Formats: sequence, structure tokens, C-alpha cells
Amino acid sequence: MAAITTVGVDADDTLWHNETIFRLTHARFVDLLADFADEAMIEQRLAEVEKRYLRLYGYGAKGFTLCMIDAAMELTDGAVSTAVIREILAAGREMLTHPVEPLSGVETALSQLSERYRLVLITKGDLLHQEQKLAASGLGELFSGVEIVSEKTADTYRRVFDRHGTGANHAVMAGNSVKSDILPALDAGAFAAYVPYPIIWAHEMADLPTGHPRFIELATLAELPGWVDGLEA
Repeated sequence: MAAITTVGVDADDTLWHNETIFRLTHARFVDLLADFADEAMIEQRLAEVEKRYLRLYGYGAKGFTLCMIDAAMELTDGAVSTAVIREILAAGREMLTHPVEPLSGVETALSQLSERYRLVLITKGDLLHQEQKLAASGLGELFSGVEIVSEKTADTYRRVFDRHGTGANHAVMAGNSVKSDILPALDAGAFAAYVPYPIIWAHEMADLPTGHPRFIELATLAELPGWVDGLEA
């Protein structure tokens, strides 16, 4: 068994609430467009627009705000009022300024990990917003490195774990997204711990790699230090 030197941890919905805020904004968007379509159609069109422009707008609240505006234009055939556009922009700003709420047990778990391993935050999304959330969380000093990337691929994890440790074979990645945090980390040769969040973004859904020798599902991040220590043993 390779000695573990580095532990990577995801940010949104692993360390603090995020998707819950997006869902509240979804509901607000549906209310704004209720005169033009029913909830199912609005959600479907918004999902289509998000998928279409994901590589252009990227992840996070700013890209989502642009997607809401695009979807509103399509759903109304360009007839959406400036008042509605203002409301969408206001909703986007509120997402950007929403208080950061670390999940229960996160700070203790990170403190334990940081004492024994190189702890690296690996997240994707808007650079400025992710930096702001990390600062607001009060967790920043626990990390020896921070990597805000445009996409999480096997090559991404190989580069990050080479830079901050002794390679993916000696690393663990933990997060709430099977698609972004688990599968590519396993492909890179790392261990991977899935820590589910009650809500998952549709574009992050994937099947669990059940049976993979380097994979585990944990109930909370509080279980991560014990599992990583067990790998060492």
C-alpha cells in the first residue's frame, strides 16, 4: 500500500452549502417566468441552456446568471422585460454574496487531516468567487495549497497531486460529485472518498464505482480522517 502524503478536498457542497442556494434561485427564476411557461418547461429549458453554454460560461453563480438570462430570452421569444432581467441579475448578485455556511464537522476533520497530510483544496468554478468563499469560510489556513480549476479530469488530478505531493498514487480525493471528484481521481490512480450532499446538480450525476478497490462512500467528512489513517495502517 502506497503511503498517503496528500489529501484533496472539494469545496462546494463538501465543505459548505452551495446547491441549496442554487435551488432557491431556480425557484425564484420559475416564478419570474411563470407567465410564459410552466415549471417543468422552464426547468427543462434552463437545463438545456446550462448544458449548451457550460464550456463557455464555466461553473458558478456568474455563469448560472448568464444562463438564466439566455433561458428567459428563449422562453419569451425575446419579449422578457427589463424588470425581469433586473430581477435575474439581482438573484445572481445575492448568490455571490450569500453567507458561507461550513457543514457540520468540517473544520474538525480538516484540522485533523492538516496535521498529518498535505491538505489541498481542489475546486472548480469562478476564481474570484471561490477565493471569496474560502476566505469567508475561515478554513483557508488549514490548506497547504488551493487549486481552482476550470474542469476536473484525470490529468488535472495528476498535475495537482504531483505539484502538492508525491503523485496521485499517494493521494486521496474527497468530494460530493461522483462525476468530478471521484471518477477522474480514480482514473488518475488516487484513492477517492464520496461524501454525498442531499442535493446534486443534474450535470454532476454519475454512477458510483462500487467495488473499486480505492473507493469508499462516507456518511460525512468527519469520517475521512479515520479512513485515510486506516489506509496508512
